[in-house]
Amino acid sequence: MNIDGQLIRESRQARGWTQQQLAEVATLSLRTVQRVENQNMGSNETVSSLCAVLELQRTKLMEPQRRLEPSAYKQYLLLLSIFVALAAGVGIGIMGTLMVID
Repeated sequence: MNIDGQLIRESRQARGWTQQQLAEVATLSLRTVQRVENQNMGSNETVSSLCAVLELQRTKLMEPQRRLEPSAYKQYLLLLSIFVALAAGVGIGIMGTLMVID
């Protein structure tokens, strides 16, 4: 099942735990913790264990948020501003053309 692996990672890191420490506390294998964090996959039992240990609501964990890394977010904003500038430029060009035609 799909899990918000980033939320698991953030919750683990907020506690200052390594993946191995989380695995031990949650009675999971290290590989399972890695799979959850990196591939957003885990069984129903894995979800239950992680929710209990990390004190997370199951519904929040089951609804992965589409978050961007800071560098990706900066790239997104840059592309968005370029698009807006181009759209404005095209709009001005069209308006100028229409003014010349009239």
